Amino acid sequence: MARMTRAQREWRPGMPKKRRSTKIMFASTVLLLEAFVVFFATLAVFGLRRDEISPAVILISGIVLSVVLILTCAVLTRKWGIGLGWVLQLVLIASGFLEPAMFAVGLAFAATWLFGIRQGIRVDRENVERDRLQAEWEKANPE
Repeated sequence: MARMTRAQREWRPGMPKKRRSTKIMFASTVLLLEAFVVFFATLAVFGLRRDEISPAVILISGIVLSVVLILTCAVLTRKWGIGLGWVLQLVLIASGFLEPAMFAVGLAFAATWLFGIRQGIRVDRENVERDRLQAEWEKANPE
């Protein structure tokens, strides 16, 4: 028999499903897109600068950064997860020192990250209020 998660063990019939955080979904989407961009930027830097920088260093650092971006999605729910995301935004901007086009790409992703976090917080707040009002309505109007 497969092991059940805590959420599966605690679930009971008729329980409403817990909402997923829109902020976390937006942040995860941005990080995953950045991982793809970093991977392809790594290939570009490899092709353009492999005579100046060791090809192994280019490939390993690019792949490691891509993997870290992907793995950060798993810790976004922790208090320090969003902070790590901000650090990764700065790393992406700093990659412009290897390939100048990455300054623009990094700034664009940082702006997208900021927008996603702010809008996600707003939507999550609205969802909490909507759920509260729905619960009050259901309490006042039993079927």
